[in-house]
Amino acid sequence: MTRRLLVTSALPYANGPIHLGHLVEYIQTDIWVRFQRARGHEAHYVCADDAHGTAIMLKAEQNGLAPEQQIANVKAEHERDFAGFGIRFDNYHSTHSDENRALSQQIYTRLRDGLPGADAGSLRAGGHIATRPVRQLFDPEKGLFLADRFIKGDCPKCDAPDQYGDSCEVCSATYAPTELKNPRSTISGATPVEKESLHYFFRLPHFEAMLKDWTRSGALQEEVANKLAEWFEAGLADWDISRDAPYFGFEIPDAPGKYFYVWLDAPIGYMASFRNLCDRAGIDFDAYWREDSEAELYHFIGKDIVYFHALFWPAMLEGAGYRKPSGVFAHGFLTVNGQKMSKSRGTFIMAQTYLQHLNPEYLRYYFAAKLSGRVEDIDLNLEDFTQRVNSDLVGKVVNIASRCAGFISKRFDGQLDADCAEPGLLAEFIAAGDSIAAHYEARDFGRAIREIMALADRANQYIDEKKPWALAKVEGKDAEVQAVCSVGLNLFRQLMTYLAPVLPAMAEASAGFLNIPGFAWEDRRSLLLGQRIQPFQALMTRVDPVAVEAMVGASKDSLTNAQPVAAQAAGKADGKAATDKAVAAKPAADKAAATGDTPAVIGIEDFAKVDLRVARIVSAEHVEGADKLLRLQLDLGDETRQVFSGIKSAYPDPQVLVGRLTVMVANLAPRKMKFGMSEGMVLAAGPGGSDIFLLTPDAGAQPGMAVK
Repeated sequence: MTRRLLVTSALPYANGPIHLGHLVEYIQTDIWVRFQRARGHEAHYVCADDAHGTAIMLKAEQNGLAPEQQIANVKAEHERDFAGFGIRFDNYHSTHSDENRALSQQIYTRLRDGLPGADAGSLRAGGHIATRPVRQLFDPEKGLFLADRFIKGDCPKCDAPDQYGDSCEVCSATYAPTELKNPRSTISGATPVEKESLHYFFRLPHFEAMLKDWTRSGALQEEVANKLAEWFEAGLADWDISRDAPYFGFEIPDAPGKYFYVWLDAPIGYMASFRNLCDRAGIDFDAYWREDSEAELYHFIGKDIVYFHALFWPAMLEGAGYRKPSGVFAHGFLTVNGQKMSKSRGTFIMAQTYLQHLNPEYLRYYFAAKLSGRVEDIDLNLEDFTQRVNSDLVGKVVNIASRCAGFISKRFDGQLDADCAEPGLLAEFIAAGDSIAAHYEARDFGRAIREIMALADRANQYIDEKKPWALAKVEGKDAEVQAVCSVGLNLFRQLMTYLAPVLPAMAEASAGFLNIPGFAWEDRRSLLLGQRIQPFQALMTRVDPVAVEAMVGASKDSLTNAQPVAAQAAGKADGKAATDKAVAAKPAADKAAATGDTPAVIGIEDFAKVDLRVARIVSAEHVEGADKLLRLQLDLGDETRQVFSGIKSAYPDPQVLVGRLTVMVANLAPRKMKFGMSEGMVLAAGPGGSDIFLLTPDAGAQPGMAVK
């Protein structure tokens, strides 16, 4: 049965760039939506910039722009960043839109006046808006009432310092800004004064019984529902939904000078973005939003905005005659290297900074491997990030394709075997799709990834056991080579079907290589028999630790870039002087070692930094346009590496090297050459020319063994 789903992510605020902490949510949502589509379901993914509020107004003022131009500029940047990470929205809109204005006014008036024909006393009969004067904090220097997020002070519940004016990040308490202890304006630094103003309120307690039932209906994660139960025990309060001019937003109907608080029209922005899509694409809006809708509605959010999405939002929808969400899925925060993201440590990383240094699919995979269906923080450990991506994606998954494709292309003109030599093994991989799909559905991506990688290990084990490189050297074994490699590529096809929601770019390249249209989930049940594949091209390169370090360094540099020009110049001068002093202080022995004929003496700890590994040469060939190079494919046991080696003059017939064991430097930083990426270095002795002798380990050594 085909499901119809409408899926949203929380709306990013339109006053700053996207960073890696934001991307946890959008990558999580995008993976889930891609999975649903791969299963054949109709899924619409919409989002928008949250474009209203005092912060937008002040930012525009600071930049000398009209607010409309400010939000347009940021929206373009947000869309660029999301596209860079393969996040594919069906529509990306703005809360400052005609659709959102109309829907916000409609929902407000329905909450105030009720729906025509609603039974008296029902939640659809209106009466949920009240007005009363409030004493509100006012910035005497800036001349405006202060929104909650522009006031900081000590939490009135737990005394935690430096908390915002609406909720505490330490104890999760919510409160009125006037309850803060030692308040201050974050705009001017002035001590706010209280000033009276007429405000408009949404009567949230009217919906308490409905909300208690809905929050235990299965629409929320258990830990979220338990947290809301604590709030019910504390008692729900009326919600202040108005702000005074000056304010950038929508004016409240029949209330001159009063504006909707940003959190009233922000979630309505989900509806507005979908309405905009419906109007352009001919989709039935009401079929997704009416009370009796059979479509499914899901919101992915951060745990810090649960209160708005799990209480206010369903209450507003109920009172206005719309359906409530099928599910609200909260996730935790991102830490980097076990700590809160930090600009001084270079771990507050912007999306653009990452994209300038690293493949976005590395991050998609790493986040997927860490995400569960629970409300848990996840940690981006940069060392683990490098090792996991290199081991899993390059060393396991891509390795399967690279080990098998060369034999199929060179010996069999790209033609896979017409029969399946291992139907039982393929059946295991196909059957695993049901369990993996259940994990994806539950947003337990980490468990899905673990199962997929277990299959990848099984596929590599099969290839190691069959040793097609050895069979290829035995006369009369061509049919076995074709059969083994065909099975290997069918196993690779299964793995890419399961990984496609996580790695859309790699999946597209893999589909081109396998000569298939894509990776629909159910297509995995039909094997590639007699299929003609395309020549193999590298599907993913290894994470370069140098690039990771450069990204961290560039993130630190952003602090310097934010300084005034004079301060930047002084900082650069000081940095240059410090570098000069460090160079001058180097021991004279180091300089002598750098220029003399005798290598410097090293300690055992220096030698231990070099990762020497036994490798088997799987293939060796001339490099067109290169006088000295051979292209080697090296089997390291759990992965295959490509290395360009300047040994052509000693081995004019490179085929004599195939199957031979040698030693390589496995942790040498990859080097990009005009012919491709070289991922290591083989060891040889001799003066050069024809006198080059490749090192060979003693009999009994196996690929992947460490040389110590």
